[in-house]
Amino acid sequence: MIHGQDDLRVEELTAPEPGPSQALVAVRYGGVCGSDLHYWRHGGVGDFRLKEPMLLGHEVVGTVVSYGDGASGPVAGTAVAVHPATPCGVCPECADGRRNVCRDTRYLGSAARFPHVQGGFAAQVAVPAEQLRPLPPGLELRRAALAEPLSVALHAVRRAGDVRGRHVLVTGAGPIGCLVVAAAKAAGAAHVTVTDLLPAALAYASAAGADTLVHADDPSDPGWPAEADVAVEASGVAAGLDTCLRLLRRGGVLVQLGMLPPGPSPFAGNLVVSREIELRGAFRFDGEFDEALALLAAEPAFDELISAVVPVAAAESAFALAADRSRSCKVLLDFAP
Repeated sequence: MIHGQDDLRVEELTAPEPGPSQALVAVRYGGVCGSDLHYWRHGGVGDFRLKEPMLLGHEVVGTVVSYGDGASGPVAGTAVAVHPATPCGVCPECADGRRNVCRDTRYLGSAARFPHVQGGFAAQVAVPAEQLRPLPPGLELRRAALAEPLSVALHAVRRAGDVRGRHVLVTGAGPIGCLVVAAAKAAGAAHVTVTDLLPAALAYASAAGADTLVHADDPSDPGWPAEADVAVEASGVAAGLDTCLRLLRRGGVLVQLGMLPPGPSPFAGNLVVSREIELRGAFRFDGEFDEALALLAAEPAFDELISAVVPVAAAESAFALAADRSRSCKVLLDFAP
Protein backbone atom coordinates (compact mmCIF):
# COMPACT_ATOMS: atom_id res chain seq x y z
CA MET A 1 0.00 0.00 0.00
CA ILE A 2 1.26 3.47 -0.85
CA HIS A 3 0.17 6.14 1.65
CA GLY A 4 2.17 9.03 0.21
CA GLN A 5 5.63 10.01 -0.95
CA ASP A 6 8.24 7.66 0.61
CA ASP A 7 5.49 5.89 2.57
CA LEU A 8 5.21 2.32 1.29
CA ARG A 9 3.74 -0.25 3.68
CA VAL A 10 3.08 -3.99 3.69
CA GLU A 11 -0.28 -4.41 5.40
CA GLU A 12 -2.73 -7.16 6.32
CA LEU A 13 -5.92 -6.73 4.29
CA THR A 14 -9.26 -8.46 4.52
CA ALA A 15 -9.51 -11.19 1.88
CA PRO A 16 -11.78 -9.92 -0.91
CA GLU A 17 -14.94 -11.60 -2.15
CA PRO A 18 -15.60 -11.53 -5.90
CA GLY A 19 -18.60 -9.39 -6.74
CA PRO A 20 -20.97 -9.78 -9.69
CA SER A 21 -19.03 -10.35 -12.94
CA GLN A 22 -15.78 -10.59 -11.00
CA ALA A 23 -13.14 -13.28 -10.56
CA LEU A 24 -10.99 -13.88 -7.51
CA VAL A 25 -7.33 -14.43 -8.40
CA ALA A 26 -4.54 -15.69 -6.17
CA VAL A 27 -1.66 -13.48 -7.26
CA ARG A 28 1.74 -15.14 -7.60
CA TYR A 29 3.93 -12.46 -9.18
CA GLY A 30 3.66 -8.70 -9.63
CA GLY A 31 6.10 -6.63 -11.66
CA VAL A 32 7.30 -3.35 -10.16
CA CYS A 33 6.64 -0.71 -12.82
CA GLY A 34 8.10 2.75 -13.27
CA SER A 35 4.72 4.23 -12.33
CA ASP A 36 4.75 2.28 -9.04
CA LEU A 37 8.18 3.79 -8.35
CA HIS A 38 6.88 7.28 -9.12
CA TYR A 39 4.03 6.90 -6.62
CA TRP A 40 6.58 5.75 -4.03
CA ARG A 41 9.24 8.38 -4.67
CA HIS A 42 7.12 11.37 -5.72
CA GLY A 43 3.56 10.73 -4.54
CA GLY A 44 2.20 10.65 -8.07
CA VAL A 45 2.76 9.97 -11.76
CA GLY A 46 2.69 12.99 -14.06
CA ASP A 47 -0.57 14.79 -13.31
CA PHE A 48 -1.98 11.85 -11.32
CA ARG A 49 -1.45 12.60 -7.60
CA LEU A 50 -2.21 10.41 -4.61
CA LYS A 51 -5.25 11.58 -2.62
CA GLU A 52 -5.78 8.45 -0.53
CA PRO A 53 -3.89 5.22 0.33
CA MET A 54 -3.73 2.95 -2.70
CA LEU A 55 -2.82 -0.65 -3.38
CA LEU A 56 -0.15 -0.50 -6.09
CA GLY A 57 0.46 -2.89 -8.96
CA HIS A 58 -0.91 -3.59 -12.43
CA GLU A 59 1.52 -6.21 -13.77
CA VAL A 60 0.03 -9.26 -12.07
CA VAL A 61 -0.33 -12.97 -12.79
CA GLY A 62 -1.66 -15.84 -10.72
CA THR A 63 -4.31 -18.56 -10.62
CA VAL A 64 -8.10 -18.47 -10.63
CA VAL A 65 -9.75 -19.09 -7.24
CA SER A 66 -13.48 -18.50 -7.80
CA TYR A 67 -16.12 -16.33 -9.47
CA GLY A 68 -18.85 -13.98 -8.33
CA ASP A 69 -22.47 -14.03 -9.47
CA GLY A 70 -22.89 -14.04 -13.22
CA ALA A 71 -19.17 -14.44 -13.90
CA SER A 72 -17.41 -17.25 -15.68
CA GLY A 73 -14.03 -17.93 -17.23
CA PRO A 74 -11.08 -20.30 -16.94
CA VAL A 75 -11.67 -23.02 -14.35
CA ALA A 76 -10.34 -22.68 -10.82
CA GLY A 77 -6.61 -23.37 -10.67
CA THR A 78 -5.93 -22.06 -14.19
CA ALA A 79 -2.83 -19.88 -14.55
CA VAL A 80 -3.84 -16.45 -15.83
CA ALA A 81 -2.53 -12.98 -16.55
CA VAL A 82 -4.73 -10.01 -15.65
CA HIS A 83 -5.36 -7.31 -18.24
CA PRO A 84 -5.29 -4.21 -16.01
CA ALA A 85 -7.65 -1.93 -17.98
CA THR A 86 -11.43 -1.65 -17.86
CA PRO A 87 -12.47 0.84 -20.57
CA CYS A 88 -15.94 2.36 -20.35
CA GLY A 89 -16.96 1.12 -23.80
CA VAL A 90 -19.20 4.12 -24.57
CA CYS A 91 -16.98 7.21 -24.90
CA PRO A 92 -15.92 8.56 -28.33
CA GLU A 93 -12.46 6.98 -27.98
CA CYS A 94 -13.87 3.53 -27.23
CA ALA A 95 -16.31 3.90 -30.12
CA ASP A 96 -13.36 4.75 -32.37
CA GLY A 97 -11.46 1.60 -31.38
CA ARG A 98 -8.94 3.45 -29.18
CA ARG A 99 -9.88 1.96 -25.84
CA ASN A 100 -6.38 2.53 -24.47
CA VAL A 101 -7.11 6.27 -24.29
CA CYS A 102 -10.66 5.85 -22.95
CA ARG A 103 -11.57 9.01 -21.04
CA ASP A 104 -13.30 7.05 -18.28
CA THR A 105 -11.18 3.92 -17.97
CA ARG A 106 -10.33 2.11 -14.76
CA TYR A 107 -6.74 0.89 -14.52
CA LEU A 108 -5.36 -1.23 -11.69
CA GLY A 109 -3.23 0.74 -9.23
CA SER A 110 -3.93 4.16 -10.74
CA ALA A 111 -4.62 7.53 -9.10
CA ALA A 112 -5.96 8.99 -12.34
CA ARG A 113 -9.45 9.04 -10.84
CA PHE A 114 -10.87 9.43 -7.34
CA PRO A 115 -11.56 7.24 -5.50
CA HIS A 116 -8.42 5.62 -6.85
CA VAL A 117 -8.52 2.25 -8.58
CA GLN A 118 -6.89 -0.17 -6.17
CA GLY A 119 -4.13 -2.31 -7.67
CA GLY A 120 -3.07 -5.93 -7.75
CA PHE A 121 -0.16 -6.17 -5.29
CA ALA A 122 -2.00 -8.44 -2.85
CA ALA A 123 -2.21 -12.18 -2.19
CA GLN A 124 -5.75 -12.18 -3.61
CA VAL A 125 -7.52 -9.63 -5.81
CA ALA A 126 -11.02 -9.41 -7.26
CA VAL A 127 -11.03 -8.22 -10.88
CA PRO A 128 -13.54 -8.21 -13.76
CA ALA A 129 -13.66 -11.78 -15.05
CA GLU A 130 -13.42 -10.58 -18.64
CA GLN A 131 -9.90 -9.31 -17.90
CA LEU A 132 -8.48 -12.78 -17.26
CA ARG A 133 -6.26 -14.32 -19.92
CA PRO A 134 -5.27 -17.99 -19.58
CA LEU A 135 -1.58 -18.48 -20.27
CA PRO A 136 -0.62 -20.13 -23.57
CA PRO A 137 0.91 -23.62 -23.37
CA GLY A 138 4.53 -23.49 -22.26
CA LEU A 139 4.32 -20.07 -20.61
CA GLU A 140 4.93 -20.16 -16.87
CA LEU A 141 3.80 -17.47 -14.46
CA ARG A 142 7.19 -15.91 -13.83
CA ARG A 143 7.80 -14.92 -17.46
CA ALA A 144 4.11 -14.11 -17.97
CA ALA A 145 4.53 -11.26 -15.47
CA LEU A 146 6.17 -9.34 -18.34
CA ALA A 147 2.94 -9.34 -20.36
CA GLU A 148 1.76 -5.88 -19.31
CA PRO A 149 5.00 -3.96 -20.00
CA LEU A 150 5.56 -5.93 -23.20
CA SER A 151 2.07 -4.89 -24.30
CA VAL A 152 3.07 -1.25 -23.77
CA ALA A 153 6.13 -1.82 -25.97
CA LEU A 154 4.14 -3.60 -28.68
CA HIS A 155 1.64 -0.74 -28.79
CA ALA A 156 4.45 1.82 -29.13
CA VAL A 157 5.96 -0.08 -32.05
CA ARG A 158 2.53 -0.36 -33.64
CA ARG A 159 2.11 3.40 -33.32
CA ALA A 160 5.30 3.78 -35.36
CA GLY A 161 3.75 1.99 -38.33
CA ASP A 162 5.48 -0.66 -40.42
CA VAL A 163 9.05 -1.06 -39.11
CA ARG A 164 9.99 -4.01 -41.32
CA GLY A 165 13.47 -3.50 -42.73
CA ARG A 166 13.83 -0.18 -40.87
CA HIS A 167 16.48 1.22 -38.55
CA VAL A 168 14.83 1.88 -35.18
CA LEU A 169 16.40 4.12 -32.53
CA VAL A 170 15.35 3.60 -28.89
CA THR A 171 16.37 6.16 -26.27
CA GLY A 172 16.31 4.70 -22.77
CA ALA A 173 17.14 1.09 -21.87
CA GLY A 174 14.94 0.68 -18.83
CA PRO A 175 12.54 -2.29 -18.71
CA ILE A 176 10.15 -0.67 -21.21
CA GLY A 177 12.97 0.40 -23.55
CA CYS A 178 14.39 -3.13 -23.54
CA LEU A 179 10.97 -4.56 -24.32
CA VAL A 180 10.59 -2.04 -27.17
CA VAL A 181 13.77 -3.54 -28.60
CA ALA A 182 12.23 -7.01 -28.47
CA ALA A 183 8.94 -5.74 -29.90
CA ALA A 184 10.68 -3.95 -32.78
CA LYS A 185 12.68 -7.06 -33.61
CA ALA A 186 9.53 -9.18 -33.52
CA ALA A 187 7.91 -6.69 -35.92
CA GLY A 188 10.76 -7.10 -38.43
CA ALA A 189 13.06 -4.15 -37.71
CA ALA A 190 16.36 -4.63 -39.54
CA HIS A 191 18.51 -2.80 -36.99
CA VAL A 192 17.84 -1.46 -33.51
CA THR A 193 20.13 1.08 -31.85
CA VAL A 194 19.67 1.78 -28.12
CA THR A 195 21.07 4.66 -26.08
CA ASP A 196 21.39 4.93 -22.31
CA LEU A 197 23.67 6.40 -19.68
CA LEU A 198 24.23 3.13 -17.80
CA PRO A 199 26.34 0.19 -19.05
CA ALA A 200 24.19 -2.25 -17.06
CA ALA A 201 21.03 -1.01 -18.78
CA LEU A 202 22.68 -1.36 -22.19
CA ALA A 203 23.63 -4.93 -21.31
CA TYR A 204 19.95 -5.73 -20.75
CA ALA A 205 19.12 -4.08 -24.08
CA SER A 206 21.65 -6.36 -25.74
CA ALA A 207 19.96 -9.37 -24.15
CA ALA A 208 16.67 -8.10 -25.60
CA GLY A 209 18.16 -8.13 -29.10
CA ALA A 210 19.65 -4.66 -29.68
CA ASP A 211 22.15 -4.51 -32.54
CA THR A 212 24.03 -1.37 -31.47
CA LEU A 213 24.52 0.07 -28.00
CA VAL A 214 25.36 3.74 -27.49
CA HIS A 215 26.53 5.49 -24.34
CA ALA A 216 24.23 8.50 -24.34
CA ASP A 217 26.72 10.77 -22.57
CA ASP A 218 29.52 10.11 -25.06
CA PRO A 219 29.21 12.21 -28.25
CA SER A 220 32.17 10.32 -29.75
CA ASP A 221 30.61 6.86 -29.28
CA PRO A 222 31.01 5.14 -32.68
CA GLY A 223 27.56 3.59 -32.37
CA TRP A 224 25.68 6.83 -32.98
CA PRO A 225 23.69 6.40 -36.22
CA ALA A 226 23.87 8.92 -39.01
CA GLU A 227 20.10 8.76 -39.06
CA ALA A 228 17.24 6.44 -38.14
CA ASP A 229 13.94 5.72 -39.86
CA VAL A 230 11.93 5.41 -36.65
CA ALA A 231 12.62 6.53 -33.07
CA VAL A 232 10.92 5.45 -29.85
CA GLU A 233 11.64 7.77 -26.93
CA ALA A 234 11.46 5.55 -23.83
CA SER A 235 13.46 7.52 -21.27
CA GLY A 236 10.84 10.13 -20.39
CA VAL A 237 13.35 12.99 -20.38
CA ALA A 238 13.60 15.98 -22.71
CA ALA A 239 17.17 15.09 -23.69
CA GLY A 240 15.98 11.78 -25.10
CA LEU A 241 13.29 13.52 -27.12
CA ASP A 242 15.88 15.93 -28.49
CA THR A 243 18.18 13.06 -29.47
CA CYS A 244 15.37 11.36 -31.37
CA LEU A 245 14.47 14.52 -33.28
CA ARG A 246 18.05 15.22 -34.31
CA LEU A 247 18.79 11.66 -35.47
CA LEU A 248 15.60 10.97 -37.40
CA ARG A 249 15.67 11.10 -41.16
CA ARG A 250 13.41 13.51 -43.01
CA GLY A 251 9.86 12.18 -42.93
CA GLY A 252 10.71 9.86 -40.05
CA VAL A 253 8.36 8.85 -37.24
CA LEU A 254 8.98 9.60 -33.56
CA VAL A 255 6.92 7.81 -30.91
CA GLN A 256 6.96 9.46 -27.48
CA LEU A 257 6.49 6.58 -25.05
CA GLY A 258 8.33 7.73 -21.91
CA MET A 259 6.15 9.83 -19.62
CA LEU A 260 7.66 13.31 -19.59
CA PRO A 261 7.47 15.44 -16.42
CA PRO A 262 4.32 17.52 -15.91
CA GLY A 263 4.28 20.91 -17.55
CA PRO A 264 6.12 22.23 -20.62
CA SER A 265 9.03 20.24 -22.06
CA PRO A 266 11.53 21.98 -24.36
CA PHE A 267 12.16 20.27 -27.68
CA ALA A 268 13.48 21.11 -31.13
CA GLY A 269 10.10 21.78 -32.69
CA ASN A 270 11.72 23.45 -35.69
CA LEU A 271 12.96 20.01 -36.80
CA VAL A 272 9.41 18.66 -36.71
CA VAL A 273 8.60 21.33 -39.30
CA SER A 274 11.70 21.41 -41.51
CA ARG A 275 12.05 17.62 -41.66
CA GLU A 276 8.32 16.82 -41.62
CA ILE A 277 8.84 14.49 -38.69
CA GLU A 278 5.69 12.79 -37.43
CA LEU A 279 5.46 12.98 -33.64
CA ARG A 280 3.08 10.43 -32.13
CA GLY A 281 2.22 9.58 -28.56
CA ALA A 282 1.83 6.03 -27.23
CA PHE A 283 -0.18 5.34 -24.08
CA ARG A 284 -0.74 1.93 -22.54
CA PHE A 285 -2.27 -0.69 -24.89
CA ASP A 286 -5.39 -2.71 -25.64
CA GLY A 287 -5.44 -5.88 -27.75
CA GLU A 288 -1.66 -6.14 -27.66
CA PHE A 289 -1.97 -7.99 -24.33
CA ASP A 290 -2.87 -11.28 -26.05
CA GLU A 291 -0.09 -10.75 -28.58
CA ALA A 292 2.36 -10.22 -25.71
CA LEU A 293 1.42 -13.51 -24.06
CA ALA A 294 1.95 -15.39 -27.32
CA LEU A 295 5.35 -13.75 -27.85
CA LEU A 296 6.44 -14.54 -24.29
CA ALA A 297 5.44 -18.18 -24.74
CA ALA A 298 7.54 -18.41 -27.89
CA GLU A 299 10.70 -16.73 -26.60
CA PRO A 300 12.44 -17.97 -23.41
CA ALA A 301 15.08 -15.23 -23.78
CA PHE A 302 12.68 -12.81 -22.06
CA ASP A 303 13.68 -14.48 -18.80
CA GLU A 304 16.98 -12.59 -18.97
CA LEU A 305 15.17 -9.30 -18.35
CA ILE A 306 13.89 -10.47 -14.96
CA SER A 307 16.72 -9.46 -12.69
CA ALA A 308 15.22 -10.34 -9.30
CA VAL A 309 12.23 -11.97 -7.59
CA VAL A 310 11.66 -10.62 -4.06
CA PRO A 311 9.16 -11.81 -1.40
CA VAL A 312 6.39 -9.26 -0.85
CA ALA A 313 7.38 -8.95 2.80
CA ALA A 314 10.53 -7.19 1.56
CA ALA A 315 8.60 -4.89 -0.78
CA GLU A 316 10.52 -1.74 0.07
CA SER A 317 13.86 -3.38 -0.73
CA ALA A 318 12.34 -4.63 -3.99
CA PHE A 319 11.28 -1.09 -4.88
CA ALA A 320 14.74 0.25 -4.02
CA LEU A 321 16.31 -2.39 -6.25
CA ALA A 322 13.91 -1.65 -9.11
CA ALA A 323 14.74 2.06 -8.81
CA ASP A 324 18.47 1.33 -9.19
CA ARG A 325 18.94 0.68 -12.89
CA SER A 326 22.64 0.01 -12.35
CA ARG A 327 21.57 -3.21 -10.58
CA SER A 328 18.27 -4.25 -12.13
CA CYS A 329 15.92 -4.39 -15.07
CA LYS A 330 12.54 -5.91 -14.15
CA VAL A 331 11.95 -6.77 -10.48
CA LEU A 332 9.07 -9.03 -9.47
CA LEU A 333 7.30 -9.28 -6.14
CA ASP A 334 6.53 -12.87 -5.09
CA PHE A 335 3.20 -13.38 -3.29
CA ALA A 336 3.64 -17.10 -2.63
CA PRO A 337 2.44 -18.06 0.88
